[in-house]
Amino acid sequence: MAKDTNKPIVIDGVEYSPEDLTEAQLAMVSHVVDLDRKLSRARFNLDQLVVGREAFMHSLHVSLEPE
Repeated sequence: MAKDTNKPIVIDGVEYSPEDLTEAQLAMVSHVVDLDRKLSRARFNLDQLVVGREAFMHSLHVSLEPE
């Protein structure tokens, strides 16, 4: 995937040109972007786990009801 080196990077509402940032700063930006993606996936997975657990608990409660 090619990076758009002309696209400004916005940090806390301030635009920065990628060519004005150091390699270390660009690396930190990449880490932050990657961590944001991972956090999003983790929240998605957590939502699935919570709903799955609720479904199993519901099924368990139904199975324990007297007939």
